[in-house]
Amino acid sequence: MKTRTVIAIVTATMTFAACGGSSDSSADTDTSTASDAAVNFNDDDVMFAQMMIPHHEQAIELADMALDPSIGARPEIVELATQIKGAQDPEIEQMKALLASWGQSVTADQNVDHSSMMGGMLATAELDALGLLTGAEFDVAWAKAMILHHEGAIAMANDVLAAGINGDIRVLAEAIIAGQAAEIDVLKTLAS
Repeated sequence: MKTRTVIAIVTATMTFAACGGSSDSSADTDTSTASDAAVNFNDDDVMFAQMMIPHHEQAIELADMALDPSIGARPEIVELATQIKGAQDPEIEQMKALLASWGQSVTADQNVDHSSMMGGMLATAELDALGLLTGAEFDVAWAKAMILHHEGAIAMANDVLAAGINGDIRVLAEAIIAGQAAEIDVLKTLAS
């Protein structure tokens, strides 16, 4: 009888702890199992995913511009745009899945201005102006815009590495830093 009581208490404690979800504690960052990934996250992890989704969506919008044949982008720009789109589409889906597993909205609280957290984002007028360019003029402007956009994503990734606790988010942030830093090196050769 004593063993059953202990098991019941342990089970109840584990169930109660699992409901805690969004703790700001510095919990163990080992998320080797799916249940750990669903429980080990904090507000910084959530905010990163919620902000990086629209950031990535704009990068894909920029990539689609470069992939439009009427723009006349040079082959190196087209190749890089294809690479960017291929990397960031799956990352968006990954972040949406993580947010869903945490019971969090895909979009951030609309009552709070988070724009300062998303460096490198182009305003609508800037996107429209870029879309009017063609050929070599487009190539240079697009490369410069994408450098700033990638630098913003890298800053966001560094922020979550400093404050987030979720293992999946940490791996994603490290991949964003490595991949986009390498792309910036290529973009710099195309921006002049």
